[in-house]
Amino acid sequence: MFCKDIIQTSFKSQVEESMSEKFPEILRTNSVKQSQQIRDESERKLITELELRGLEDGASILVMEDAKFTPLALDIVKEKKIEVIRRKRGARVSGSIAIGSDHGGFDYKERLKSYLLDRGFKVYDFGTNSKDPVDYPDFAHAVGKAVSDGVADFGILIDGAGIGSAVAANKIPGVRAAACYNVALAKNSREHNGANVLTLGSSQNTFEEIIQIVDAFLSSDLIEERHKKRVSKIEGIERQYLNKI
Repeated sequence: MFCKDIIQTSFKSQVEESMSEKFPEILRTNSVKQSQQIRDESERKLITELELRGLEDGASILVMEDAKFTPLALDIVKEKKIEVIRRKRGARVSGSIAIGSDHGGFDYKERLKSYLLDRGFKVYDFGTNSKDPVDYPDFAHAVGKAVSDGVADFGILIDGAGIGSAVAANKIPGVRAAACYNVALAKNSREHNGANVLTLGSSQNTFEEIIQIVDAFLSSDLIEERHKKRVSKIEGIERQYLNKI
């Protein structure tokens, strides 16, 4: 019995020590395969080797700021160089953007990613990673979920027309995606509708226009009470149907 107590005490102390471990901050990879390796374990207070099972080298795991890691889990994190994202309760990552595209928007995505990084934003790239044909709903889902879960402040999606990605992203609770083709629409989507995901069409705008639209979107905000009231009604509609699921 005494031996068991020693083992349990030692294990507990090692778990508590894991709280002081410093993990590298995430900088999103531009690989489709790796971008799918963001495992959300933010509902768990203790991360064990089971939560890390199947993660590849360099993958990422999202946990709450007070989550603890078992000693074995810590060893796996270090061995596989897993990026640990600690999220504060009720808070979003500051200045962060989740970005994604299908094959039609790949070139613009890569150029836009560099532009955003140069402006000091933290960018989470959810793919795609080439011009090979892919399905836009997969990337809209990944980006929308990142925004809904609080991993990123905003999302930007680029496909051929910008419409399909908006439709797909808007299926995710908490996402308000808007397809914008000019600066006026981008500002309106933020100031009037509180949009948190911007969708763009690579066949609709030049890259220079894309930059202007993105700048307008990111520099605008929902501030007027009359618009906040209407957005609250949108959220109310969403809750009605969520309650039926």
